[in-house]
Amino acid sequence: MKEKLQIFKKKTIKYPLIIIGLLLLVLVSNLYLQWCQNELSVDLAVKFAFSWHTEKFMLGCFVLLLFLLLLCSVAGSFALGGLLYAIAIGILGFADYQKMFYRTEPIYPDDLKMITEFGLLREMVGTIPFVVILVIAAVGLFFFGRAIYKSRLLSKKAQILRVLGLVITIGSLSYVSNFNQPTNLLRKAYNRTALWIPYSQKMNYYNTGFIGGFLYNLKVEAMEKPANYSEKTINTITEKYTEKAQKLNQKASTEQPNIIFVMSESFSDPQHLNGVTVNQDPLADYRSVANTTYSGQMLSQNYGGGTANIEFEALTSFSMALFNPQMTTPYTMLVPKMQELPSIVSLLKNQTYHATAIHPYNTSMYKRKDVYQILGFDQFISEETMTHKEKLQNNPYISDASAYKEILDVLKDGDTPQFVHLVTMQTHMPYSDKYTSSAYSSQSKGNKTAIDNYMQDIAYSSEALKEFTTALNKLDRRTLVVFWGDHLPSIYSDEIKADNDQATLHQTEFLMYDTQNQLSDKKNHEAMTSPFYFAPTLFEQSELAVSGFYQLLTELEKEVPAFENGLYYQEQQWQKTLSLTKEQEKLYQEYQLIQYDIVSGQGYSLDSDFFKEK
Repeated sequence: MKEKLQIFKKKTIKYPLIIIGLLLLVLVSNLYLQWCQNELSVDLAVKFAFSWHTEKFMLGCFVLLLFLLLLCSVAGSFALGGLLYAIAIGILGFADYQKMFYRTEPIYPDDLKMITEFGLLREMVGTIPFVVILVIAAVGLFFFGRAIYKSRLLSKKAQILRVLGLVITIGSLSYVSNFNQPTNLLRKAYNRTALWIPYSQKMNYYNTGFIGGFLYNLKVEAMEKPANYSEKTINTITEKYTEKAQKLNQKASTEQPNIIFVMSESFSDPQHLNGVTVNQDPLADYRSVANTTYSGQMLSQNYGGGTANIEFEALTSFSMALFNPQMTTPYTMLVPKMQELPSIVSLLKNQTYHATAIHPYNTSMYKRKDVYQILGFDQFISEETMTHKEKLQNNPYISDASAYKEILDVLKDGDTPQFVHLVTMQTHMPYSDKYTSSAYSSQSKGNKTAIDNYMQDIAYSSEALKEFTTALNKLDRRTLVVFWGDHLPSIYSDEIKADNDQATLHQTEFLMYDTQNQLSDKKNHEAMTSPFYFAPTLFEQSELAVSGFYQLLTELEKEVPAFENGLYYQEQQWQKTLSLTKEQEKLYQEYQLIQYDIVSGQGYSLDSDFFKEK
């Protein structure tokens, strides 16, 4: 009787302690995530949790508790479930802090797909931190796996409780994953006090907490259905612009020039920023080309990252600004689910072009291998299949010069018109220790070493571009090039960023080059554009036959030359909101309707020749 009493006393003490321990772990972990989200500010994290947004903080704790109990149920152990939970949250918070530091945007659910990109992650965070994280994760997974193996020895009662825990937590988390459904009770609980800001994910996470912001970015439709969307409306739009295109195409050139897209990693002008002065121009070679042709600045969606989104815009001519804010990466969240996606690739393939994608890195980044197949590329040349793999000094990435040689090899087939799309890697971060010395020196408010090394990097890239265009001039077939930087590098200090407005921090260099020097606007070196205008602008200025879709975009560009969420360029001025006349509004809505029809609608426009040259 005494033994039973002692066992009962132990249990009455043990289980309350376990419950208290789990609740404390959840509370501390949520505070930790807020701390990482708020640039390691203890004050902001504590005020968010216990003063400003306590209700939303507790809702976040509830979600984390479900995740913790799931791990405990799988492991059959509170201790080892808690250990893996602590490691997972620790790594998640660190990753969020790193992304906020370099790109001023938080971790999204879709970013977790990058977890297998070991090479890139190591280069981004540094070898030592990466190895430490890897070891900690491996140890945690080892003991977690060991706990699962030993859990078969648990008593029948414990197994029943374990299965019950699995059912409840999996079911609950599945329900939580539908956070963006209008009837979701957790979303309704958040909506009582949450202020969602569609145009700023950073502010979403700040106002609703890390967990609230994270949940907001779970699965959602790519676009909201426009009120006037119907087959009749789409047919009216496609017929209107296809007819306009056909009239223009009567005077269009029938030649088939090679067309080359070059998206240059982080290629931009440091001198464009307030707070940065340099001893000499690192883009001198670039300017020797740009000043002879149509060129200027491109509006990038992001600062410090978002390469795949800019690539998506350039190839498809669809705008990220029209998507729901939760559609953070179409390459991984949208395109792989599609059977057909109109693009410059499909347009040119319809004209007997051969299409090649080149990326001097692996094929898994942003699911490019799958995406390129859906877009219709005939071949994808990666670092594994490239012929030219030379690197510059200590730079871990294949050089731009090597990538351009790869393009020239493709162009040797002079009988077939070629479309080549290159995404470079040479100028990818990190920038320290790539080169033994730099000929460039800056005076700036912080991060001088990184900026100096970056300038040497883009100087080499600039030189390679100049040599590439010189080589293209020797080809018999006319060749057109669109070259642009995808975004600014994430090397500038908070002081420098504070001295520049958002528009400036989102502008990179671009040019369009014609080996026959016949672009209609070749004397304009101060253009402002968005990447989704690249293809229609190139076709218009080269007097090539256009599709109805490109005709629609050409007309829209004349009214709104560049735009992304919260940044609109009209009448040579930047605005935070879009101000349109009735005619401009109609044009903008027509573009919006077409994009919705393709990415979320019924695809009515695919039944016509709207995306083809006729």
